[in-house]
Amino acid sequence: MNDTPPPNRPARLLRRRSGPLAALRASFLTGLIVIAPIGITVWLIWTLTGWMDSWVLPLIPPRWRPENYIGIDLRGLGVVVFLIVTLLIGWMARGWFGKLVIGTGESLFARMPIIGAIYGGIKQIAETILSQGDGKFDRACLIEYPRRGVWGLGFVAGPAKGEVAQMAARRGQGRFLAVFVPTTPNPTSGFLLFVPEQDVQILDMTPEEAAKLVISGGLVYPSDNSSTNATAAARGKSADISTESR
Repeated sequence: MNDTPPPNRPARLLRRRSGPLAALRASFLTGLIVIAPIGITVWLIWTLTGWMDSWVLPLIPPRWRPENYIGIDLRGLGVVVFLIVTLLIGWMARGWFGKLVIGTGESLFARMPIIGAIYGGIKQIAETILSQGDGKFDRACLIEYPRRGVWGLGFVAGPAKGEVAQMAARRGQGRFLAVFVPTTPNPTSGFLLFVPEQDVQILDMTPEEAAKLVISGGLVYPSDNSSTNATAAARGKSADISTESR
């Protein structure tokens, strides 16, 4: 008895795989790829606005809330109020009276044993992240970490300063760069490493593209066109930061 399949069997299997069910599956996956990013983005915005409303609206007196006059609960009102209040506080803080009030409040916080340390640390982190200067996670890089031959993706925080830079100078190791190596898929945690500048390989991709690569676990790579367009800007910033640090 001959068990050899007929010669036309692969053709029949190919026709089955490319039939109506395969077309429906391909259409469903394509629609899912289109809808999923939009749906997740809308859901995140909706959730964040609701969280902001639940935090801000209770601070507003009930008689001043718009729903008492128009009968509609305006979602996102807390975000608008937060932005307006933040702008007003920032404008006032830039004047002499605002600086006086802030300085008095900071001096009171500094005298408190635990609260003062927490407030001082949070303020320093916020000033570092939100400051408008250059050299703060503006370049993506590769370093050999955690061992030789294995490369980790990181972000350059800037040149090492203070005691770290002095130690490197005393040892004759040249200039060190502070590199933050994030974890996957949560880039908010990671490791701070001080690496010799000659061992840091600066990448052409933008920090945003590198963050997508980290969050996706190596599934989302930047396109060649976007990386090429970012090369000149990244190298220009590198030269400016190097000149300023010297």
